[in-house]
Amino acid sequence: MREIVLDTETTGLSAEGGDRLVEIGCVELINRMPTGEQYHVYINPERDVPKEAAAVHGLTTEMLADKPVFSRVARKFLDFIGPDPLVIHNAAFDIGFLNMELRKIKAPLLLDDRVVDTLAIARRKHPGGPNTLDALCKRYGIDNSNRTLHGALLDSLLLAEVYIELLDERQSRLELAHKGQTGSAGSKSGGRVQAKQRPAPLPSRLTPDEEKAHQAYVETLGDDALWRRYQ
Repeated sequence: MREIVLDTETTGLSAEGGDRLVEIGCVELINRMPTGEQYHVYINPERDVPKEAAAVHGLTTEMLADKPVFSRVARKFLDFIGPDPLVIHNAAFDIGFLNMELRKIKAPLLLDDRVVDTLAIARRKHPGGPNTLDALCKRYGIDNSNRTLHGALLDSLLLAEVYIELLDERQSRLELAHKGQTGSAGSKSGGRVQAKQRPAPLPSRLTPDEEKAHQAYVETLGDDALWRRYQ
C-alpha cells in the first residue's frame, strides 16, 4: 500500500483571504515504511510574505522571488502523489491551500475521502492532548531537535514517524519480526515467544499537565466512573 505524508508552508492562515503556498514537502510510504522517495519544492507565492509568517518558516519574499510559481510545479506534484492516500496533520488547512491553488489553474481538486488526518487520530488516541506535531514527537520519543523552524519536508519526515507510532505499526512489526526469528531458529517452541517481566516499568509518557487534565476530567464523571478503579 502506497501513502504520501504531506505538509505545506504558506504566507498566512487564510487561503480564502489571499494567502498562498510557499513550500510543499512529501514523503512516500510503502506499507507504512518510508522508501526514501520524496518531493520537495519552494514556491513563489506571487505576493509578499508577512514578517509573522517568515518568523514561523524562515522563508522571505526575497528568498522566494526566483522560485517557480505553483502552475509550474503542479504537474510534478500531482504525478508524485498520484491517486494514493494523503497523510496530513490538521489536513483541512493544507488541503484548503492546495485546492485553492489547483482551482486557480483549473486542475482536479484533492478530495477528502483520500485524506488521513493524523490530528484526528491523535485526538482520539490522546484525548487529553496536546497533539501538536512537536508534542507528539515528545510523546513518542522522536528526535525533532532540528525543528527550530517549520519546514514542509522536515515536518513530513517527522510526521511519517508519528503516523507509524499513532497506528502502533512499529511495535507490531517488531513483534512479527521476533516471532519470525523464533519460528525459524527454534522448532521446539513451535514459534511461540516466552514473555518476560520487564526489570523496571516503562516511564510515563504523560506530562504533569496532561496528568492534571486527565484527573480533572475523571472528577467530572462521578463516583461510579470506571476510571476511578485505576487510580
